[in-house]
Amino acid sequence: MIVVTAPTGAIGRQVLDRLLSAGRTVRVIARDPSRLPGGTRERAEVVPGSHGDPAVVDRAFEGADAVFWLVPPDPRAADPDDAYSGFSRPACDALVRHGVGHVVGISALGRGFAGRAGLVTASLAMDDLMAGTGVPHRALTMPAFMENMLTHAGSIRERGVFSSPVAPGLALPVVATRDIAAVAVRWLLDRSWRGRADVPVLGPEDLSFDAVARITAEVAGVPVRYEQVPAGEFAAAMAGAGMSEAMARGTAEMLSAKNEGLDTLEPRTARSATPTSYRTWCEEVLKPVLLA
Repeated sequence: MIVVTAPTGAIGRQVLDRLLSAGRTVRVIARDPSRLPGGTRERAEVVPGSHGDPAVVDRAFEGADAVFWLVPPDPRAADPDDAYSGFSRPACDALVRHGVGHVVGISALGRGFAGRAGLVTASLAMDDLMAGTGVPHRALTMPAFMENMLTHAGSIRERGVFSSPVAPGLALPVVATRDIAAVAVRWLLDRSWRGRADVPVLGPEDLSFDAVARITAEVAGVPVRYEQVPAGEFAAAMAGAGMSEAMARGTAEMLSAKNEGLDTLEPRTARSATPTSYRTWCEEVLKPVLLA
């Protein structure tokens, strides 16, 4: 039995689909089961509720031999540590209580970074918390997702621009969620591993936001440029849009840390590279959204 958390999100949905296609017995935790992909409720056991709820994870982890762990975004959380470690503590207790054999979690690059990195610092602390249970643990550590560009679709359509605190010419790794899901499923299906480790998932190439803007314009045939904004201005805009001030600061801190080498500590290798290029992803996913 494999438990999948966040099964309606960008990564969890694809993990779930791959596991079901492989004929595996799956149980999902879904806050809103009506959002599950069609046919899932007939093919997988569904535990309604939040996987931050002690009663829900206690029920869901019973009889499980592996768990796919993904903390959902909580822009209104009190602070990043509460959003990650606070949310995950009930699951840590349930992993031990039910003797779960393996956990594959979604995390971020940045282990070894000397400074604070906002959401990334909190995510790595969550990894340490889960690994501290003694349950074999693999943290898939990622840079930015290509899917993050979907949040800029409105701004690109309306003004031809997207922005963040990241330096425009800084080349960084970027990865598609389809590739993250594929790596996660490989680890979930392989039960030979023990202990804890980080597993970098880095995409096929490093790109700057200037390069992302150029490729997006070429593929979609629309004007696109990138604009760097000060971290404080970015955080204020996020807070103005409804994010808690602590989470807005944590997000800006994470993006600023990328300018200081957060995402470049881990060299790309044949093992950590994944196949989907940004150009391919843009053609297949972002372009239809921009032109809708």
